[in-house]
Amino acid sequence: MPSAVTRGVRVEVTPRFEKEQSDPERNYYFFSYHVTITNDGEERVQLISRHWIITNGEGKVEEVKGPGVVGEQPVLEAGESFDYTSFCPLKTPTGTMQGTYQMVTRPGESFDAQIPHFSLMMEKITYH
Repeated sequence: MPSAVTRGVRVEVTPRFEKEQSDPERNYYFFSYHVTITNDGEERVQLISRHWIITNGEGKVEEVKGPGVVGEQPVLEAGESFDYTSFCPLKTPTGTMQGTYQMVTRPGESFDAQIPHFSLMMEKITYH
C-alpha cells in the first residue's frame, strides 16, 4: 500500500479498479481509492483542502483542488485517523494520481502533507 509521511501525518492509499462501473467499449474506466490519514505526530492538525494531480494513460494531466475531502475538513488529534473513499473516472485503462493535503496546526501553521504517487490500472494495480 502506497504511503507517505509529512510532519507526522501519514497518508495511505489503496486504489481499486471498479469493473462493474466501467465501460471499456466507451473508454470509461472507473477507479476507487480508499485513503487513511493518520496523525502520528504530537500536535493537532486539520485538513483544510486537497490538491490532486491526475494523469491518464495518454499523459493528459488534470488538477483537482478544493476544500476538504468528501465534504469534510477533519481535525485529527495525536493518534487519530480519518478514512474515506473517493472515485476517479478515466478515459484510459491506466493512470496515476498524487497530490497534497493542505493541513493547519492548532497555532495556525500551514503545511502540505504528501499524498503518495500511485497507479490506476484496469486489471491490476501496482505501487511505486
